[in-house]
Amino acid sequence: MVSLNITAPGRGGRLSIPNPQKLSSCNSTVPISILVTRSKNEIFLTGPHGKYSKNVPFIVKSQYLTPQEQLQQQQRFSSLESPSPFQNGQLPPRVYVGYTIYKGKAALAVDPRPPEFSPLDSGAFKLSKEGFILLQFAPTAGVRQYDWSRKQLFSLSVTEIGNIISLGTRDSCEFFHDPHKGRSEEGKVRKLLKVEPLPDGSGHFFNLSVQNKLINVDENIYIPITKAEFAVLVSSFNFILPYLLGWHTFANSTRPEDASRLNNANSTVDYEWNR
Repeated sequence: MVSLNITAPGRGGRLSIPNPQKLSSCNSTVPISILVTRSKNEIFLTGPHGKYSKNVPFIVKSQYLTPQEQLQQQQRFSSLESPSPFQNGQLPPRVYVGYTIYKGKAALAVDPRPPEFSPLDSGAFKLSKEGFILLQFAPTAGVRQYDWSRKQLFSLSVTEIGNIISLGTRDSCEFFHDPHKGRSEEGKVRKLLKVEPLPDGSGHFFNLSVQNKLINVDENIYIPITKAEFAVLVSSFNFILPYLLGWHTFANSTRPEDASRLNNANSTVDYEWNR
């Protein structure tokens, strides 16, 4: 790479600046070409807005940059053209979100949990576990105080989330969980979540019953959810559902040039529209 410095007159000629777009992104007055005259100390500059002349004393000196200087210059231009908020391989910070409803006898915290992926030999990733919505029920410990040390947990799967989203004003649903199903402790922990309409139609009850024989706990926590609060839950569930399925990672990783290759790899599939 050569750096040109113009400081005094020479024999004359034409000099072209390579890749003027990159330079002009930093300085809009950088010329695309320079015409050096044989007489007088005059040069003609051709830029994006036409030709103009300038009387300056000059000479042309060539200076070869070392590889290290070339790399530093490239990095400087790259940082000016496409700055990245996360450089040096740093990952974006972890973000925690949620929605909490406080009532007279209990509080309900709603938190999304991301899906999990497992690597394949090809270097790609495959969804190994769907995300879920974690419900945390905490009983009161006084006026506007809640005992989160006694909280009870219930995880909503994507299908259970779909059931809650589809509830009408007078509809209800219930879900039963046994965290130890298929293991030796099966039946020792029973969780039952009921979502039922309020008598006046102004919202829903969320009622969680937990029987845990392993630690001798029998808890029943219920909390009324108003129509507005339920609308917030439904809207949040609708938004987060594709992310819990991992579909956002597929959308972000798909490029136009990959579509044909992936479809050709599954050419044996009989598409509906090809019949």
